[in-house]
Amino acid sequence: MQYKGSENFSHNQSDRLGVLVTNLGTPDAPTTSALRRYLAEFLSDPRVVELPRPLWWLILHGVILRIRPKRSAEAYSSVWQPEGSPLLLHTAKQAEGIREALKRKYGPNVVVGFAMRYGNPSIARVLDEMQEQGVRKLLVLPLYPQYSASTSASTFDAIAKDFTKRRWLPDFRFISHYPDYPPYIEAMARHIEAHWANHGRNQKLVLSYHGVPLKYLTKGDPYHCECHKTSRLLAERLGLSKEDYMTTFQSRFGKEEWLKPYTDETLKSLPGKGVKSIDVFCPGFSSDCLETIEEIDEENREYFMEAGGEGFSYITALNATPGHIEALVKLIEENLEGWQVPKNEPEALAARQQRADEQKEMIYPGRDL
Repeated sequence: MQYKGSENFSHNQSDRLGVLVTNLGTPDAPTTSALRRYLAEFLSDPRVVELPRPLWWLILHGVILRIRPKRSAEAYSSVWQPEGSPLLLHTAKQAEGIREALKRKYGPNVVVGFAMRYGNPSIARVLDEMQEQGVRKLLVLPLYPQYSASTSASTFDAIAKDFTKRRWLPDFRFISHYPDYPPYIEAMARHIEAHWANHGRNQKLVLSYHGVPLKYLTKGDPYHCECHKTSRLLAERLGLSKEDYMTTFQSRFGKEEWLKPYTDETLKSLPGKGVKSIDVFCPGFSSDCLETIEEIDEENREYFMEAGGEGFSYITALNATPGHIEALVKLIEENLEGWQVPKNEPEALAARQQRADEQKEMIYPGRDL
């Protein structure tokens, strides 16, 4: 097996510390063919769909990839921007904000990149770029505040698989979740309070998280508990009573039971229970994307209003707001503790190269290695 190395390796290359920010992924374009490629990669992940592979392969390729790509392409077309998908654009801005903050404090020897678990830019490609830039210590931050095997663990799988192909592995740290991290809770609270100050506050705050199959909970996945913990801490910070907010789960797929209550069914029922106006916020989504823009602010808004609702306000994701960037930078810095940022003085790098050259000449005289 050929292991990946640095194409232009040199002993006097500057060592750098790397921070890799990741998110779920996005198709390359809002087209049927692009969605088919993206969904094939996404839904082929055994962390996402835990069914026997032969059976799932037949369902995926025989049914789903023949039907869903066209429907998904239409949905993506409704949110697509000239520069690309909202998730891609927001994640790029988040990485840039983190990069600038760390550069101001630590100088140019901290490399910040972003990658998608599925689609582009791929984790493998960005890790290649970081290796060529001399990253010898790597911290990975998946932008999933609440841990799930289908998201955080899947990202770890992809990185671990990539590492099996590399010759020189970096020192490695992985932030698997941060559902109760105080700066994250504070950033959300201030974001919601700013929305209320500008747009007014409705009767109830609905906190909608991406759903997962119920069986994941029964098998020990902590996602459900971590979502409720985030909701509780956020509500306490906002000074809300239990009657002022609720937690729901959206984006279910297939016929099996998922985490409840379902967002869509809940919003259809609230007006009949006397709740005529709601604010909806999605704490588990670090960036606005198809599931928040189209599913929540369009589809579920329609469900609520058609059921008799009178006021619906979607509170945007944290995206690259200053409060969010500040919270992420604090989280990163806490997880970098104990790692010194390389100084890379020219004299020290030159001396390292000289020592390497002398050792090679001593052991392999006259050979161009």
